[in-house]
Amino acid sequence: MRITKLALKDFRSYQNLELDLQPGVNTFIGDNGSGKTNIAESLIYLSFLSSHRVANNQPLISLGATQAIIRAEIERDDRTLQIDLEINVSKANRARINQNPTRSQREILGACQIVYFSPEDLDLVRGDPGNRRDFLDRLLITRSPRLAGVIADYERVVKQRNTLLKTRSNSATLQPWSEQLINIGANLTAERIALVSALNPFVAENYHNLNEVKPASISYKSSTEGLTNDAVNNVAVLTSRLEEVQYQEIERGTTLIGPHRDDLTLTIGDFPAKGYASHGESWSMAISLRIGSFNLLKKEGSDPILILDDVFAELDTSRRLQLVAATKMAEQTIITAAVESDLPADLNSTKFYVTPGQVKAGK
Repeated sequence: MRITKLALKDFRSYQNLELDLQPGVNTFIGDNGSGKTNIAESLIYLSFLSSHRVANNQPLISLGATQAIIRAEIERDDRTLQIDLEINVSKANRARINQNPTRSQREILGACQIVYFSPEDLDLVRGDPGNRRDFLDRLLITRSPRLAGVIADYERVVKQRNTLLKTRSNSATLQPWSEQLINIGANLTAERIALVSALNPFVAENYHNLNEVKPASISYKSSTEGLTNDAVNNVAVLTSRLEEVQYQEIERGTTLIGPHRDDLTLTIGDFPAKGYASHGESWSMAISLRIGSFNLLKKEGSDPILILDDVFAELDTSRRLQLVAATKMAEQTIITAAVESDLPADLNSTKFYVTPGQVKAGK
């Protein structure tokens, strides 16, 4: 998979930008604040329908504009797709595939598959459980785009159920929302557990390849004991547990069980990475999660685009080499860097130079 053309209109700092991207490595070099990460962000948004930097769409739209547009021409499986995505603030986004309008923007999920790594990924190790849940859910969507609907439905159910709990609604009013919570939550939890099981060997291998002494592993930590990768089992477990906590939920006005309260446990040696990992170990774990995701997708037959956003300046030689090795497995890689000296000397790439609002191809 690769992107041959990218066009941005009123997206962040770009009023109009058109790029021809090449196979292999494409590097975007520019000062901090010049807009190079905006290019990476546009591709990430196209892949996940959300940004890795902000929670809402307003900052993505240029000042004075009413909408932003991302257009990409994607080559995959010997065919070409043109994806257009219109980003709005006060109404739903709109999308087109080969000029044909889609009923929902979610129909473009899977057209552009991406694995990205950025300095913010230290939050996967050091941050709140929400960062790790989001990591798992984005990888789930990349593997199986239909799960985006499952995740969105679950979030909607939790929000509505919490509203009812806060107003102390009776059990009859809560019942249909509780049933949805159990059924959708059982499915989502099963998918997450299966994903973590499949991903763990790749994380462990990548961490070992970084010359780290201690072994690393990941495991799924559920807020409810007894959940597995079997959704039918999970329905029974969650039903029983929900009955046990129903009075606590009413008293506290919030939903106390379900995948929205789960976590991904990262372990280095005998200790959790959060709170115990050194700065270097945290970088190694973050790299292992991202490159492990790339390895898993490749094994399963996908060919995702790799994005490395402003990370080489932060890393030592061994960790840089691990990322360079990953670029050799990808059909296309997008790299951003503040200065060329941040990049490995032996990295062959097509270079672009970024200044505010403009991108020029190197000679």
